[in-house]
Amino acid sequence: MANKSRNARPLPGRAQAGIEPMKMVMAIIKPFKLEDVRDALTDIGVHGLTVTEVKGYGRQKGHTEIYRGAEYAVNFLPKIKIEVAVASDQVDKTIEAITSAAKTGQIGDGKIFVINLVHAVRIRTGETDAAAL
Repeated sequence: MANKSRNARPLPGRAQAGIEPMKMVMAIIKPFKLEDVRDALTDIGVHGLTVTEVKGYGRQKGHTEIYRGAEYAVNFLPKIKIEVAVASDQVDKTIEAITSAAKTGQIGDGKIFVINLVHAVRIRTGETDAAAL
């Protein structure tokens, strides 16, 4: 049996076939802002999201802390990664909701990335694409 994933080709003309384009919005935020962001997304009608605890650094490149009198470097800071699949026409509202809820004005507030989402399937019902979101 041939490996289908190796031979899989992009699904041509999905947008032309009336399939609504989708985007994956990925945000890296400070952990204490998670509930604010979740509430902001719920307010605009985005109800499903995936949350992952991650560690990383940006321009601040970590920081130093003092523990029991000894100074040590914290190179990877704790962050939260939120992933939300939305229809393309909801991307701007989603970015605005995340930005306004996660912003503290301090260094390390995070980043938002938007990625094309080609296909989605709801496992339970078999619904696809925007209907599966």
